[in-house]
Order: sequence, then structure tokens, then C-alpha cells
Amino acid sequence: MFLTMFPESPLFCYYTAFENKECLSMTKKGFFGTDGVRGRVGQEPITPTTLSHLGWAAGMALQKQGSTTVLIGKDTRLSGYMVETALQAGLIAAGVDVRMLGPMPTPGISYLTETFRTEAGVVISASHNPYHDNGVKFFGPDGQKADDEFQALVEHYLLKNIQCVEPDQMGRVTRVEDAASRYIEFCKSRFPRRFSLKGMKIVIDCAHGATYHIAPSVFKELGAELVVIGAEPDGKNINNKYGATALDNLQQAVVEHSANVGIAFDGDGDRVVMVDHVGEIVDGDELVFILARDALKNGRLNGGVVGTQMSNLGMEVALKHLGVPFARAKVGDRYVLEELKKRNWKIGGESSGHILNLHNSPTGDAIIAALQVLTAMVRCEMPLNDLKSGMSKYPQVLLNLKTPHKNELSSNEEMLDEIANVEAMFNGKGRVLLRPSGTEPLLRIMVEGEDADAVQRAAERLLNVAKEISDKM
Repeated sequence: MFLTMFPESPLFCYYTAFENKECLSMTKKGFFGTDGVRGRVGQEPITPTTLSHLGWAAGMALQKQGSTTVLIGKDTRLSGYMVETALQAGLIAAGVDVRMLGPMPTPGISYLTETFRTEAGVVISASHNPYHDNGVKFFGPDGQKADDEFQALVEHYLLKNIQCVEPDQMGRVTRVEDAASRYIEFCKSRFPRRFSLKGMKIVIDCAHGATYHIAPSVFKELGAELVVIGAEPDGKNINNKYGATALDNLQQAVVEHSANVGIAFDGDGDRVVMVDHVGEIVDGDELVFILARDALKNGRLNGGVVGTQMSNLGMEVALKHLGVPFARAKVGDRYVLEELKKRNWKIGGESSGHILNLHNSPTGDAIIAALQVLTAMVRCEMPLNDLKSGMSKYPQVLLNLKTPHKNELSSNEEMLDEIANVEAMFNGKGRVLLRPSGTEPLLRIMVEGEDADAVQRAAERLLNVAKEISDKM
């Protein structure tokens, strides 16, 4: 038996729970993280054996729901070949047909899953992580991330040994030859026909990732003069010194080429950060503000804006001055989406560049978000530097305390009292956030306010208090 042969596998604990007839809900979210399954290639769970088992379990879950076809797309990591082959084997063994997309941005896979009316989409990517990591996440038939119920069903089948369907019932594999062109046309359709990018010079940084063969075509066909960097993937250079998490090369290129704007995507194309004509970074919070204000002026806002616990207070204040409601969700674009749907709002995002505009796409789409910002620039006949001027970012300090007591500290009464004292000092013009890391033994302490020196002092004060409390635990 697979699980008894390999007790070091993360699936072994699920097997034990299953044998002890524990409730399935106890294993729920055990295998899946907040954004699918992710890890270093060659280590559990990103190994051929476990990925094949995951493919089979997902296939069985889909069959249980009456599904027979899935799409698989990936970013440009060398390990993508191994991951997609292993997943294919498991899905085929479960009797599910597979349609291969090849390299494709995550939001493109979302769009094509819905367009082809397949029952699920599979994304092979570790987003902004280095090339030696990889991951797997699932989309439902609506193009949105698979829900917890589906993931729990997959975990249920991960407790079982792989059993192939009969030979005549096995799945087939085909390749979608026009996947890129379909998605390119979809992106272009999100840019108003009455506008053009002619006369605009744009530097595009594709992070050597999944947008490398998509984004240049989109912006060029809309009329822009392009300078393209970070678009020569070799399987190992994804996110390396290029893209939304490494902006030095983009800033330099914008200034050197006297470009109007620079656009940086991350490795899988669901994050975007921009650079204005003087080389200043315009992050996700500022981009969300620009989109919300533009939608408000054109009668398309339909409610308020959703940010996260980490969204800069300056955005909240700027939106308040416009009379726009603002709500905070937990960190993670899936939580932003959940809050938008709950409130029936359309626009939200994260500082990191995950931006959702449900008028245009069912999920965060970096290319489409960039096009919407360019639309605002063209409509207002204003440079990006001026468009962001309505929002002033508050100074923000983030400090980390390494401690095994990260969860206890975040609810410790003495710690909460100290936070209340700091926030009282800010008199409503600052805030504090304590957040235990989800992956490391770290307590993250974030402080922001109007005065940079006061913010720094408050953050260091809270760090020292947290350390003292932790040492006593």
C-alpha cells in the first residue's frame, strides 16, 4: 500500500486519521494551503508520486461531481514538465480527459476554463516564488478558485490507494493549439474600442514568466510602442531580478527609454505593479485607488472597495474623502474575492498587486488590471504620476519577531493593551496590526501613521514588549 510504504509522505497522517475513522473535517485544509498545494520541487508534496496521487484524487472528486474534462496550464518553470505529466497520469487513471494549454497566465487558465465550459482548470505555478518551487491549484467551472468542499473531497480520495478505471474508460489528452490567441483577444476586449494606446511608450516586464508570450501581443495590438524586458524564460530565471517583486530593472528601463509608464507582472500573471514616467513605483493600493476613483466618476463603482489587513491606511483615508466605503479582508486575494461577493461590490485588491475588478474578470488578472489603469490614463489624459496624486501613502513599518508563541502573542491581553495605548497615541490617524506568519515561526508587527518617526518608534516599542512577553511564556 502506498501510504504504508511511504510513512514520510504528508499523506500518511491522513491515512492514520482515516483508519481511526476521524471526521473528514479534521483533515480539511490539511493538504491544501491558502492557495492550493505548494512546495520545493523534489520535496513533499511536490514529488512525482504524490502529484500522481493528487491528480487521481482530483479526478475521482471530479467524477463524483459528474465532471469528465479538465484544462491544465502552467508557468515557465522547468519543473512544470514533471508536474503536469504526473498530474496527467493520475487524472487519466481516474477516467478524466485532459486538455493541455502549455504556458499560460493563471487568469488565462481561469478564463479558458469558463470559456471551454470544462468542469475544472488546473494551474501549475508557484506564483512569485523562485524557480525551485512549484505548486498546483484548481479552478471551478466558473473560473474561480475551487471551494473548500471540492478540496475536502480531493483529500478524501487522497486517503485511498490509486485504482485505475478500466482500460476503455481511461481519459485522453489533447492540446489546445489556440489557447494563447483566445486569451489575447479576451484581454484586448477589456480595453474600450473608442480608445487607443497609440503614442504611448510602455515598458513591460514579464518576470520571465507566464505572460512572456501574451502581454507583448496585447499591448502592441492595442497600439502601444513597446519595450519588453524579462521575456526570455529559460526554466530557471522566473522572478529572478525581474517582475513585480523586483522592480529595479523596470524603473531603470522606464527612465532610460523616456517611457510613459512601466508595467511589471509576476511569474504567473495575476499580480501587477506599475512605474510612472519618473520611475516611481505605483503599488497595488494606489492602482486600486485609481481604478475605484475612475469607476466612481463614470458611475460604475457599484458600492465600495475591499482591501486587506495590510492595505495602506492612506488608501482608506483617500477613499473616505471620496465618500467610498472601504472594507478589509484577510490577507490573500481569495479573501478579497469572498468579501466582494458578500457585499456585491466589484473592485478590490492587495498592496502586492493582486487586483480584482469583477466588471472585467472573475479573478485577479494582471494584464486586464493594467489595461484598466491605462484606460483611466487615456480617458483623463493624465500621466500615472498625476492619477495617483489623490492618495498619500502613510508611512508603514513592518517588523518580525521570531518566536514559537506567535499565535498566543496575537491574543495576549498585555500585548493588546499595549497596542491600544499606541493606537490612542495616534488619535485615529494610525493603526497597528499583529499577524502570525502562516508558514514561519514569526509574529509580524505592522504599524502605520502620518508621522514616520512616530511610526518607527511605536513599532520598535511593540517589538520589545512582544519579545519580553514571549520570553516569559
